Amino acid sequence: MNSLNTSKTAWDLSPLFSSDNDPEMEKQRMLIEEHTLAFGQKWKERSDYLSDPVILKDALDDFEHLQKHFGQGGDESYYFWLRNMQDESDVGIKAKVAKIDEYEKRMKNEVRFFTLRLAKITENEQHKFLKHESLKQYKHYLERLFSKAKTLLSEPEEKIMASKNTVAYENWVRMTSAFLSKAERKIIGPDKHVKVNLAALMNLKNSQEKKVRDNAAMGINSILEEFANVAEAEINSILENKKINDDLRGHPRPDSTRHLSDDIESEIVDTLVNNVSSNFEIAKDFYALKAKLMRQDKLAYHERNVPYGNLGKDYSYKAGADLVHKVMQKLDTEFADIFKNFVEKGAIDVFPKSGKHNGAFCAYGRITNPVYILLNYTNRLDDVRVLAHEVGHGINDELMRKNQNALNFGTSLATAEVASTFFEDFVLSELEGQADDELKLALNIARLNGDVSSIFRQIACYNFETELHTEFRKAGFLPKEKIGKIFQKNMAAYMGPAVEQPESAKNWWIYWSHIRNYFYVYSYASGLIISKSLQAAVKQDPRSIDKVKAFLSTGRALSPKDTFKNIGIDITKGDFWNKGITEIKKLLEETNTLAKRLGKV
Repeated sequence: MNSLNTSKTAWDLSPLFSSDNDPEMEKQRMLIEEHTLAFGQKWKERSDYLSDPVILKDALDDFEHLQKHFGQGGDESYYFWLRNMQDESDVGIKAKVAKIDEYEKRMKNEVRFFTLRLAKITENEQHKFLKHESLKQYKHYLERLFSKAKTLLSEPEEKIMASKNTVAYENWVRMTSAFLSKAERKIIGPDKHVKVNLAALMNLKNSQEKKVRDNAAMGINSILEEFANVAEAEINSILENKKINDDLRGHPRPDSTRHLSDDIESEIVDTLVNNVSSNFEIAKDFYALKAKLMRQDKLAYHERNVPYGNLGKDYSYKAGADLVHKVMQKLDTEFADIFKNFVEKGAIDVFPKSGKHNGAFCAYGRITNPVYILLNYTNRLDDVRVLAHEVGHGINDELMRKNQNALNFGTSLATAEVASTFFEDFVLSELEGQADDELKLALNIARLNGDVSSIFRQIACYNFETELHTEFRKAGFLPKEKIGKIFQKNMAAYMGPAVEQPESAKNWWIYWSHIRNYFYVYSYASGLIISKSLQAAVKQDPRSIDKVKAFLSTGRALSPKDTFKNIGIDITKGDFWNKGITEIKKLLEETNTLAKRLGKV
């Protein structure tokens, strides 16, 4: 296998535009407006497509073409969103984002009538459409629209709701994220006193050197304390905005919007949450083992994710990329080819820098846009895992792009994390296959750490969100001290007595961006548990990778329940979720036994 060329470590955005002032942007806006207005002129005054399936097919073909080539603000919207992620401190870029957001909303409002009218047609007409052969490729798209009918407002009201979203929600969230990304602290680094941003501090808190990680935690606590009042105002404002929206739309509970958006029944999510919550003892036992291995009575709050043992070496970006490529090659050559293209064509922004968005993500824009992956890579084993995770999303996106139309392009959050966790687990398995007992113990702890973080921690966060919204709706305002208490209560519920819950950790909810996306986090747990089933199938029979590829290609052409049903998984049953959780318990028991055999505990 040839080594990858990893020389491109920053995004190459030239497939979108050559610069922030590319004159092609204005030309594209004119084209978007021309095609958007043409769609409205053709269909807005007509009603025949609401009763005739053949005419509806023509209308949906037009709408799909519009979304594929001109939707979501065009390439310009995607370009400036990516630029903002590269440097959240650049006020010039923020102005560009705001301007294109306003334009995008105006274009969406021009065609909003179409989906609103489709969603509100009578049930008799709905059945006729869903059974018609000519509409087969749009069947589940229509089903999704029909399911939202009861929560939709009138066309003018929907335009108001969309128009106010930026000032009532997005600007608040961007503000907090920007403040945090720009904040820096001087700490004692591995070699000397250094000034670093929050993203780097988050990585340093996992240092093998206790002095370094403790100083990093002090820096994090200082930054979060500085912006606690800002975050208090932000979170209360967006909680109130959500309550207003939910009341107007008649959602029965705070997480209903998420479930409806994700095309998944609330009962399925409840089953997952309840089964994971009832097994929090597994996470507590893990942290108790980790504390013993680290020769501590208790782990400090910020030490939960510190790697245990000698993981062999630092993993440079090149070494990490080569390892991930090797794993992809073993699973399927198409996976490896897609990953190679990401690495060598500048689709991955690798290293941390001041102003850059914290964490990691994979973005894909419209069906005609290229994938871009953001990392904050610092040569740790966990960075290799994160690389595999985000590349998993990217491969999922590329296979959907190849097999779906623009209206079915995308993933429900209920399915989105399956691909990512599938690939990251195979990377860890590759390392374990080459390990002696000492390294295997360290890798097992790393795997368990990921499982606990992705399943138990995320469901604890889901429970935190549920309580946060419930308490806000009772009180009307939550001071930061109350939020901190709710947060720490739910974190302690899964961490147990082996992890300290100091006063200084009360603000750690502030940087957790997922809670601004409202009940998003269940998808990490569902994705990892489901991916474990797929991993087991592939390990038992490598030909099962074809089923995995079929799943990754489905997009939103089916509901999550039906997508998984097609590959033999019933996510409505508690037994399915418990089976995946049992696999984690089994790994913990094996790790405990290995630690005792090596005399570590």
